[in-house]
Amino acid sequence: MDFAEALRDVQENWILYASMPLVAATIGFVTKIVAIKMMFLPIKFIGIPPYLGWQGIVPRKAAIMASIACDTMTEHLIKPKDIFMKLDPKRVAQEIEVPLLAAIEDITRDVASHYQPGLWEVAPDAVKNLIVSRIKAEAPKLVEQIMLDIQNNIDTVFDLKDMVVTNLLRDVPLLNRIFLEAGEGEFRFIRNSGIYFGFIIGLVQATTWALTHQYSWSHWIMPAFGGFTGWFTDWLALKMVFNPKHPTRYLGIFEWQGLFLKRRKQVAAEYGRLIAKEIITPDRIIDAILRGPLSDRMFGMVQKQVQRLVDEQAGLAKPIVVFAVGSRQYQEMKKVIAEKVMERLPAAMKSMEAYAADAIDIENTLVSRMQELTPEQFEGLLRPAFEQDEWILIAVGAALGFIVGEFQVQVMLHFAATGG
Repeated sequence: MDFAEALRDVQENWILYASMPLVAATIGFVTKIVAIKMMFLPIKFIGIPPYLGWQGIVPRKAAIMASIACDTMTEHLIKPKDIFMKLDPKRVAQEIEVPLLAAIEDITRDVASHYQPGLWEVAPDAVKNLIVSRIKAEAPKLVEQIMLDIQNNIDTVFDLKDMVVTNLLRDVPLLNRIFLEAGEGEFRFIRNSGIYFGFIIGLVQATTWALTHQYSWSHWIMPAFGGFTGWFTDWLALKMVFNPKHPTRYLGIFEWQGLFLKRRKQVAAEYGRLIAKEIITPDRIIDAILRGPLSDRMFGMVQKQVQRLVDEQAGLAKPIVVFAVGSRQYQEMKKVIAEKVMERLPAAMKSMEAYAADAIDIENTLVSRMQELTPEQFEGLLRPAFEQDEWILIAVGAALGFIVGEFQVQVMLHFAATGG
């Protein structure tokens, strides 16, 4: 078909031709939304496992995603020492003094009455109160020493990576939120790019159809072209999110930098807020130390300090105490005291969370450190969400583009057969 005939066909069916870029833009927009949704939803597999059905890419790859996110965080942004060296042991002791002293009093009475019930019961109140008050007076020093032990041996009692990964795997919607909120601008760009790219593709489709639809093989042109453009636009949108790393001018007309890197300040602020409020929080840090995989080493530190405190308080009377309860029971008693202290510490440490949050200041620490990352390191904050099975998203775009192309062919043929 020559240009004149093609122009005449466009004039006769102008409504249909005009609708093609609009339809393509709509489809581009919708397919991008579908692709983004497929990254994060559903949280759990829906269908007949293992292959007939779907689970969001991020939830399905949660362990890998969490590990990669954590590696970036712990290697480049924050270390356990960054957290604990900002805590003043004396201030920690002051913050937990009230619940700790109550716990010490209960523990002292319970243990004493258990190992020497007769002796403790008949002892004058003044003596019992003196023993309790002496131990309570030493309790803050006990806390200070434990905190110093933690600071000096932080890597042996606190596994930051395990804490982060464990909490993210336990709360997959939170893992989704980190990627979605940190990359909100990028996902919005990908979604809206479907409109612009789709409209341009629609113009090319309309031109291609006008020049080729009289040929018998033309019905393959549109779906093939739609499949290619669906693949290309998804690929291009993903590339434009992360590339180029630095501002680059093209054709001497416009400048572009990967959107994620261009939004560095906004991303850093949002990422820092999320991590500080949802993951690396004082309560989770305390729980990881007292109940995490390295908690047995923490117990060893507490036991050492408790034994020291008990021996010091026994003083000159230690031989008499050992004689009264027995050497084996005396050692067992110190271990029981340490166990009871460990049991009471989580509740006591609750009262220091506000101070810890202010002192540690995870949010500002993360934001400032993120500004120092190289473009490649910074890209690692969001890139894992796209890298895992990225080809599936592009393939979905190609498949939908092919289907749309075939649908448009059928509509055009219908109009041609019925005369509009």
